[in-house]
Amino acid sequence: MRLRAKRGPMRYAGIDEGWARLSDDGAHLLDGAPWLGGRETGAVVETYRLGVPVAPSKIICVGRNYRAHAEELGNAVPDRPLLFLKPPSALLPTEGLIVHPEESQRVDFEGEVALVVGKRARQITAEEAPQHLFGITCANDVTARDLQRADSQFTRGKGFDSFCPCGPWIETDLPPLNEINLRTEVDGELRQHGSTSAMIFGIAFLVAYISKIMTLEPGDLILTGTPEGVGPLGAGQVVDVTVEGVGTLRNTMSGSIVS
Repeated sequence: MRLRAKRGPMRYAGIDEGWARLSDDGAHLLDGAPWLGGRETGAVVETYRLGVPVAPSKIICVGRNYRAHAEELGNAVPDRPLLFLKPPSALLPTEGLIVHPEESQRVDFEGEVALVVGKRARQITAEEAPQHLFGITCANDVTARDLQRADSQFTRGKGFDSFCPCGPWIETDLPPLNEINLRTEVDGELRQHGSTSAMIFGIAFLVAYISKIMTLEPGDLILTGTPEGVGPLGAGQVVDVTVEGVGTLRNTMSGSIVS
């Protein structure tokens, strides 16, 4: 789908032509990734198609970071962040099709606030964390729930191609990190409504905690956890993840199981 440029706050996106800053008059092309200091080339594209707005070396995810979500799935509330990884090959842009793998009988949506790292972070403190962030975006931690439960870890159930929708763009004007609201709708029906204020482990703490385990590189993506209300997606259903102050990530579930 091609879009006309619309008014809005400063934001960065991936489009067919490359990385771009979106503004009133179109997409201003950059000579590199924005989190690496890409500069505007002077070229402006008035109509464009949005792609994935990130190119991470890794995608770090936080499980069970909302108490009610842990409880709805019958899991214990963790006493330290529960981390797992998704491969970059799982990324999917807004309007992309989520593919239902033949190995699974239940594929769930999980709307999340996602962080984009802007500055290399290793062994940092929570107080230093905000200065290492480039911006925020929307994400959907798509999960083959039956496979997650069958395995002793999350890689297979959460790592399929198309299982990390992300976008529609990156918003660099960071709101208060403990006041970010999130909504997930399926076919227009509200399924999730949460705020980062309800997280067990806050955003600044998470960034610092992760940096003490692995070095965070510019462009890396951190999914911060999902609130209660997750559930399965049926063929043809449309899932919208909206992060207040950013926008809406929209994806459709594939109409058939694909091998």
